Amino acid sequence: MTFEDFSWDEKPDLNITPLVDVMLVLIAILMLTTPMLVYEEKISLAKGSAKVRYEKANSIEIRVDRKKNVYIDKNKYNFNSFPDSFIMMANSYPSKNNKIMIRADRGLKYEDVIFILKSVKAAGFTNVSLVTDG
Repeated sequence: MTFEDFSWDEKPDLNITPLVDVMLVLIAILMLTTPMLVYEEKISLAKGSAKVRYEKANSIEIRVDRKKNVYIDKNKYNFNSFPDSFIMMANSYPSKNNKIMIRADRGLKYEDVIFILKSVKAAGFTNVSLVTDG
């Protein structure tokens, strides 16, 4: 074959089938792996210590039992009306720097403990701790 044997009238064909195949495989891999990605934040949680004791003189202890009864000292409060009752009781404390210790039964839901915590924060107390068993 010589150079003169080629016909210059022919148009070249562009075969994109392999490119489409590769792209479809990449899309399939992306579709399978994306839902499995887990985004996670690294946080450091406070560690409890059985050696450290708190001073009871400047602290208020709030106890919540499994039946959602809330106790402060010997007083018993209804769970749903606790925020209003606590705000009224908090007005009798001149300083909002008192330590608040929340001791909740482990059978309570997380949102119930957060409800008590938000009520204490809404009353203006900032030094709030959750008491654990060690």
